[in-house]
Amino acid sequence: MFGRAIPGPKGGSSTEVRVRAGRSRDLAGILEVYNHYVERTPVTFEVAPVQREERAEWLREHSSGGRYRLMVAIDPSDRIVGWATSSPFRPRAAYATTVETSVYCRAEFVHRGIGSQLYSSLFESIRGEDIERMVAGITLPNPGSVRLHRQFGFRRVGTFHRVGRKFGCYWDVAWFERPLRGPTPPARSSSVPAPVDARTGARSDPGAGIRTSPQVPAA
Repeated sequence: MFGRAIPGPKGGSSTEVRVRAGRSRDLAGILEVYNHYVERTPVTFEVAPVQREERAEWLREHSSGGRYRLMVAIDPSDRIVGWATSSPFRPRAAYATTVETSVYCRAEFVHRGIGSQLYSSLFESIRGEDIERMVAGITLPNPGSVRLHRQFGFRRVGTFHRVGRKFGCYWDVAWFERPLRGPTPPARSSSVPAPVDARTGARSDPGAGIRTSPQVPAA
């Protein structure tokens, strides 16, 4: 288990946050964090709150060691304040050595270094596994998530345009990759486009009527 103090919100007292492997009893807290993003943001393309029974098998898959892991960040009261996973990228067998990574933080804990803490622990936990490549998809715009992934050596390799429709808008998804081990090429700078309105086709302001909290805290 790894722990460190993080600054409190709005200059408040610091909080000790620890990171450990996820357990079955963590599921309610994990979904509480996740469903905030389901209901209020486009960072996940789920459109209805996820129920516990829908994630039971997912939790078992990510709690058994191997390539697919779940790490959770907890505060002193054992409340889940963030989580990160390595998950299957595609179901076909040849993709087995590629994992897709994700990280989510409780809304009031973003921009406090928890995403970095979670990713550091996650990547260390899978370092010895038979994994060649890690990939991550980020709904745009999400500058905090882009910064975090670049900090950890992910390189942007392309963008899928208008691939998801949520809140009446089409959203672009940028894809990032890096090897689990070995050198990583430097990231290229790129602009972050606005989402596309599903009805008019125009680029829209994500702040107009949609709460788009960053998926992860900036490094």
